[in-house]
Amino acid sequence: MRTEQEMLNTIINIAKNDERIRAVYMNGSRINPRVPKDIFQDYDIVYVVTETSSFIKDKRWLNLFGDVLIMQEPDKNEQSQGSVINFPCSYGYLMLFTDGNRIDLHVETREYMQESYGHENLTLPLLDKDHILSSIPSPTDTDYHVEKPTEFMFTECCNDFWWNLQNVAKGIWRDELPYAKGMFECVVRSRLDEMVSWWIGSQHNFEISVGKMGKYFKKHLPKEYWEIYKKSYEDDNYDNFWNSIFVTCELFRCLGKDVARKLLFTYHIAEDRNMMSYLTHVRHLPFDAKNIY
Repeated sequence: MRTEQEMLNTIINIAKNDERIRAVYMNGSRINPRVPKDIFQDYDIVYVVTETSSFIKDKRWLNLFGDVLIMQEPDKNEQSQGSVINFPCSYGYLMLFTDGNRIDLHVETREYMQESYGHENLTLPLLDKDHILSSIPSPTDTDYHVEKPTEFMFTECCNDFWWNLQNVAKGIWRDELPYAKGMFECVVRSRLDEMVSWWIGSQHNFEISVGKMGKYFKKHLPKEYWEIYKKSYEDDNYDNFWNSIFVTCELFRCLGKDVARKLLFTYHIAEDRNMMSYLTHVRHLPFDAKNIY
């Protein structure tokens, strides 16, 4: 596997040897001092170019980066789904190479760059042939810090969490596993993860990142909370599924009350108690029941 320095040399040398490429900068975790380096980190690279069309029409130039294992062109995919994409201004290639390295590469015109350059705090210039990259502050991850919620956001999160659990319960009773799992994993878990993020943020004055999709939860949660969180993932066995639901409720309640105390919000315990009663009842409801109660 090529080293970081070898990859950066390749990226910069390709730009140096191509007159169409006038500047290069990098975004993302590679320049975040708080993120530990590992072999799976992407290289988020932007080439500022004189025009994009030649880079799109003839893709053979991409072979200069290495042997491509698989590639995705998100702009082309979005256009095929009806989205309006401005190819003359910007275009992207996501490339995974046979040695395991990955580059998320965008080519963009100078005009397009001038509208967005430096808006992301994790930005590092690598090459500037024409001195077109403006001076920007040193990279920081402040754009990714957990946002401190308002009380309305907190209340909405709690209400939505408890409300959608009735959809999960109904799906289990009907033996509609895809629906029940979908509601739990896509809707209920998103609210749980939101509360976990707020809890972690509240412990660090909201000057911390939990990573994309909560990938740093394990790092920032106390061991006892992390052990509970892990139990929220279960298999397709309905008894195990019910156990994970009640574990999830326990964790949400603990974190929610802590966040409410920390931020001087109100945790509406009535919603909690009412839904716990409902879930307990539905769990033991006969499959051929004619009435809920």
